[in-house]
Amino acid sequence: MLTLASELPNRFLTPEDLVEMFELPSVETVYQWRRKRTGPRGFRVGRHLRFDPSDIRAWVDSQLGEAA
Repeated sequence: MLTLASELPNRFLTPEDLVEMFELPSVETVYQWRRKRTGPRGFRVGRHLRFDPSDIRAWVDSQLGEAA
């Protein structure tokens, strides 16, 4: 199981990785975030959506800042 408490992998993450990391109900949540522009920044590699671990960390930090 991926957690932000542990070091993020040294590879681009998939939507499925985010589902596991954040314990989301489904991958559709990740795609809804993308459509609404509320989630972490992602990019396409052909048909596949990928996320840079540093973008995930920045997004989490911004969410924590907004919650404070």
